[in-house]
This record gives sequence, structure tokens and C-alpha cells, in this order.
Amino acid sequence: MSLLHRFLRLFIVKSRAEVFLITFGLALGATQRGATYVQTYPGWLGWIMFGCCCAAVFMAGAKMLQAVDLERERDGLS
Repeated sequence: MSLLHRFLRLFIVKSRAEVFLITFGLALGATQRGATYVQTYPGWLGWIMFGCCCAAVFMAGAKMLQAVDLERERDGLS
């Protein structure tokens, strides 16, 4: 196995636990970005943008969980 192939395997999400850790990291960044939007755009516009940041993380997390489950079913590891 080449060194490049071994390095690239580090970026493959293999389990639901890894998805939850990635989603947690994305959520921290999204809430920080949302807090910045609330300060920059006071009022309802800032809160709408905060909500959009959080919703994007929820959608990404759900899609990653679905992809891990589909990959597991494809490999017959259910």
C-alpha cells in the first residue's frame, strides 16, 4: 500500500461515531459564525442567518449519517 493511499484513508469516515465528532466540530464553527452574524446584523436578520448556519450543520450531519449507513449496507456489514 502506497504512502499516499494510506494518507488518503485518514479522510474516509467509517463509523457513526466519527460522523458525530465531525458534526460536533461543524456545529461549534457554525454557532461561532452565527454569533458573529447576530452581532454584525442586529435584529431579526442576524437571528435568521444564525438559524441558517445551524440548519446547514443539521443537514450535513444527516447526510453523512445516511452515507455511512448506505456504505455499511452496501458492504453487507449490517
